[in-house]
Amino acid sequence: MSSDFDDLLAANREFAAHFDLAGFDGVAHAGVALVTCMDSRISPLHMIGLKPGDAKIFRNPGGRVTEAALEALVLGVHLLKVQRILVIPHTRCAMASATEDQLHERVTASAGQDSTWQPFHVIADQAAALRHDVAKVKSHPLIPDTVPVGGFLYDVDSGLLDQIV
Repeated sequence: MSSDFDDLLAANREFAAHFDLAGFDGVAHAGVALVTCMDSRISPLHMIGLKPGDAKIFRNPGGRVTEAALEALVLGVHLLKVQRILVIPHTRCAMASATEDQLHERVTASAGQDSTWQPFHVIADQAAALRHDVAKVKSHPLIPDTVPVGGFLYDVDSGLLDQIV
């Protein structure tokens, strides 16, 4: 059966031929969790010197701490050995460089139908949003004060992290 996914399935077979995480326990072996953007320029593990199995990663547009991200962080801290949390948005992010109206205009044009009913949660001020998100994690009643939480901005042109909070 041929499909639109043949190239990816072939790559998966190559990946599986050298797969070495069988039986892995699923905990964060480096004790790290991070929330970052879905942007394909970000390699979450590599940018902080980790490998598969070391961290729990939650990705979404803009790298925001949403209710789903908080759920993941609480589970990570209490069940998956997460001991440090990083929140990492990035430079040149579409969510921080366009208005809600501009994104709706682009999506509506692409989809051929009205998109204004779909919220996109643009970010007017990345530094302020990052400070807010870090405070949201730190103040969550199920995230202990003993878990350090940092806010960083990833530069997609240099690969460097800049600690903001």
